[in-house]
Amino acid sequence: MLETNLDIEELEEAQPLYEHYRIVVDKGQVPLRVDKFMFEKLQHSSRNRIQKAADAGFVHVNEHPVKSNYKVRPGDVVTLMLDRPQYDSTIEPEDIPLDIIYEDDALMVVNKPAGMVVHPGCGNFHGTLVNAIAWHLRNNPDYDPNDPEVGLVHRIDKDTTGLLVVAKTPEAKSHLGLQFFNKTTHRSYCALVWANFSDDDGRIEGNIGRDPKDRLRMAVFSPDSEIGKPAVTHYHVLERFGYVTLVQCVLETGRTHQIRAHMRHIGHPLFGDERYGGTEILRGERSSSYRAFVQNCLKLCPRQALHAQTLGFVHPVTGQQMDFTSTLPQDMSQLVEKWRQYMKHTNNNDIQQ
Repeated sequence: MLETNLDIEELEEAQPLYEHYRIVVDKGQVPLRVDKFMFEKLQHSSRNRIQKAADAGFVHVNEHPVKSNYKVRPGDVVTLMLDRPQYDSTIEPEDIPLDIIYEDDALMVVNKPAGMVVHPGCGNFHGTLVNAIAWHLRNNPDYDPNDPEVGLVHRIDKDTTGLLVVAKTPEAKSHLGLQFFNKTTHRSYCALVWANFSDDDGRIEGNIGRDPKDRLRMAVFSPDSEIGKPAVTHYHVLERFGYVTLVQCVLETGRTHQIRAHMRHIGHPLFGDERYGGTEILRGERSSSYRAFVQNCLKLCPRQALHAQTLGFVHPVTGQQMDFTSTLPQDMSQLVEKWRQYMKHTNNNDIQQ
């Protein structure tokens, strides 16, 4: 008899379940807990999530829900049954405006606005940049938006603006991808960060990995820790506003949230970056007028103040060096000007570091 989490009649009366995963246990399989068995088979899930699924009655063996400690045996049919149908991950063209900086037969360079997710994912299945690109190239018979050998070569966060390159052919994507891998591309970002810098230039080194306390955030670990992936960010001060600083960042590596995590690590979170503490008033006066000023700044640019400003690479067909620059978007430009005007009316001697 299988150990069940729910009474069978209760389960049948519940909302319908949909099969998301199925595997028949091999003949040579030794008895193994079903949560461990599924953890070894499912690439993008944790054992804890599988155990929770079992607790909810979603893990089935031979069409019956089982507890996570059930031991699979040869010939068992293990299924993951969820209360929602599988999402169709097919990328469909959507008529969404694109800011195209450059385009030819091999590639295109686009300027992504704030708030646009680059690629469909959990909670963002429509309205993404790749849906917009699919629409723009819908009449190109050689471009299949569902073919991983074409399309976006790199990514930036939803609320980061700026330049991205799209490959129209497998050859172009392979060539461009190799340039990114070999770090021969040229990319720089413009960021407004909290606090002043003692030096005009600096280098941040630290492995970046998933924050164990917040899975939606990245954390910085020692390069010797063997946790996360190596990451190096260079920064150069462009303009100082006492309590915040405009900097240019150049990446040696391209890790998830690299600039956001590195800047927070050295005490300079990006202005407006809620996930990394940038929406707190981290520097400045205690007056109500200053607090009101900062809140107005946050409303003016309600996102992390980060812009992918320059992009350079060698054209995969012509061999020509291609360099592109994108001006600051309106929200970030207005934010910088607001701080600039604030400093003009502030006594620099009164600035609290």
